[in-house]
Amino acid sequence: MLQFWALTSKGVEELLADEIRQHGGDVIKVTMGVVRFSADLRSAYMLCLWSRLATRVLRLIQSEPVTADSDLYQVAGKIDWLQHMALRNTLAVECVGKHPKIDNTQFGAIRLKDAIVDQFREETGNRPDVDRMNPDVRFQVRLDKAHFHFLQDFSGPSLHQRGYRAGQGDAPLKEHLAAALIKRSGWQPEQPFFDPFCGSGTLVIEAALIALNRAPGLSREKFAFEGWPGHREAIWQQLRTEAKAAAKPVAKEVKFWGSDTDERSLTKARHNAQQAGISAMVQFSHQDATALSMAVSAQPGVIVTNPPYGERLGDLPSLIPLYSKFSLALKRHYAGWRLAIITSNTDLLRALRLSKTKSYKFTNGPLDCDFTLFDLTDKQVAVSSDAPALFFSESSSFGNRLAKNLKQLQKWANKEGLSCYRLYDADIPEYNVAVDWYDGEVVVHEYAAPGTVDEQVSQKRLFDVVNQVPQVLGISSDKMILKVREKQKGTSQYQALNKAGQYKEVSEYGAKFLVNLRDYLDTGLFLDHRITRRLIQQQASGKSVLNLFAYTGSASVHAAIGGASSVTTVDMSNTYLDWAKRNFTVNGLQGKQYQFEQADCLQWLSRCRNQFDLIFVDPPTFSNSKRMQDSWDVQRDHVKLLNLLTPRLAPGGKVIFSNNKRRFKIDMQALNDAGWQVKDISAATLPEDFKRNVHIHVCFELTR
Repeated sequence: MLQFWALTSKGVEELLADEIRQHGGDVIKVTMGVVRFSADLRSAYMLCLWSRLATRVLRLIQSEPVTADSDLYQVAGKIDWLQHMALRNTLAVECVGKHPKIDNTQFGAIRLKDAIVDQFREETGNRPDVDRMNPDVRFQVRLDKAHFHFLQDFSGPSLHQRGYRAGQGDAPLKEHLAAALIKRSGWQPEQPFFDPFCGSGTLVIEAALIALNRAPGLSREKFAFEGWPGHREAIWQQLRTEAKAAAKPVAKEVKFWGSDTDERSLTKARHNAQQAGISAMVQFSHQDATALSMAVSAQPGVIVTNPPYGERLGDLPSLIPLYSKFSLALKRHYAGWRLAIITSNTDLLRALRLSKTKSYKFTNGPLDCDFTLFDLTDKQVAVSSDAPALFFSESSSFGNRLAKNLKQLQKWANKEGLSCYRLYDADIPEYNVAVDWYDGEVVVHEYAAPGTVDEQVSQKRLFDVVNQVPQVLGISSDKMILKVREKQKGTSQYQALNKAGQYKEVSEYGAKFLVNLRDYLDTGLFLDHRITRRLIQQQASGKSVLNLFAYTGSASVHAAIGGASSVTTVDMSNTYLDWAKRNFTVNGLQGKQYQFEQADCLQWLSRCRNQFDLIFVDPPTFSNSKRMQDSWDVQRDHVKLLNLLTPRLAPGGKVIFSNNKRRFKIDMQALNDAGWQVKDISAATLPEDFKRNVHIHVCFELTR
């Protein structure tokens, strides 16, 4: 009997062990991603030909006990490599794992290769050639704490490659994982099969091939064992003949369905089905899974699917309603069916409002996933409410507070002429988010949770928040944008998150601004500084105004609208200066009196020779941008900055200085000593919608 290692994905091991037994192998040990077994040559060939669940089969040559001092070259030299390959064969080698004397796997592979070719040179006077891409024989050494395991690649390139898939969708399942999901779903070949998020069709095609009892390996051109000296061609050819004869027809009434909203993926699915020779059995259609109008079959069957589940928290606003509407469609038309879903975000399953029958753990590429089964019984489908499915009953308090704030603030905002304002700002500490209204669209910022809060609890609370916002505010889910806000350092607040390039126009106190709700952490308009900007507008008439750290120039726009004789806007970012210029354009503000300077504000001040009547300074809390000579810290450096303004301030002029650093303490003594008179106007510049958070910013007037 020979010994083998069959490799697969995490979660598939037990299924693979059963498959090995079915083909005559004796399972020795099951570990994560590996099933070790013994088998005769015929059974090993059978597994390579018939396995739907293995990704690779390796023949164990020898396992050698090792210590921390063991040398791979010397241990490998004990093996008689001439028994396992001929001089004429080309070879390739691989190394997997760690050992104290092996710095990296590439070095380990070189040591193994050297041991093999040196042995051939000593025995024959010649050495075999290396061919990394298409060798006759491939060897592998696997390292663990106690052994060097030397193996021969028996199957060749991954067995999940059936040969039919020319194209795949955005989130493909590999064929062996698809087969495992089908197996775990409980589907039987005589039952209807449906995948409503089919992508390139892998689940549907694998199910059809299972029903046909077609050996997955029949379409492969070559297996690695065919280049091995121990290969027995007669046995292999007999097994191939038997496999061809084992294929069985499927009853005409048995069909396989797949649907998707992406026509490009459907084109790939149809092509893949044709390549697999099953086009007549499968039907792919363009359909939205949230709007299923009727069952694909009157006979109940099994739905196995891989819907979108995102990899970012920001995907939740679109995914929660997708799962919710999909569930409602199933309850209306698929009573009696079984639903089987794989997802890396089990919180999304909450939106289905279904009780699970069973769940399994798998990995899909780098993602840990749950594969969950639901039986759509009469009792299950009777629950068809479209109300948000909350993890915590107390989460309704967030929705109630948001509704109360909306009622109070909406009238105030309309009266003030504001189309954007804050509706909620961590009013209830457990629901640590900010909700901002932008003329029909909403941005939800999640603040970083304290370390004392369990991450899973925090995420479930966020799910409950996102689930309620559209319903409370009367908007569709695509009008809600979710962003995670963490403590920012350096220039990270300016880094793009997406590249949607969608701008919309909002207004405040007669000024118009372009905001971008999706591409950046901040939207281009700091809502809490609204009163400060109006103050600048009211005081700007006939004055020369300087706006430092200007961001998108909103304060500059207010100054220009207020009749400033000149406005100079300074920021280090070209992106935001261009944005500022566009804000001037939408307000019809043009002329040479409006200047835009791209520069480090501190360096620009050192070379500026002009004076200004009104200077607005709203610096970042911290920055270490590569464009700056030194790092910036507003607490440490604010006195230095304000003193740099002394020669730039015209007689009788005023500086308005603000920032958003929590617990900021202005150095009153140092500023007074430098000749500044300082007035704290923080409370007076706090807008109505931010009065729940009195520490949102600080603001001061400075004169000399």
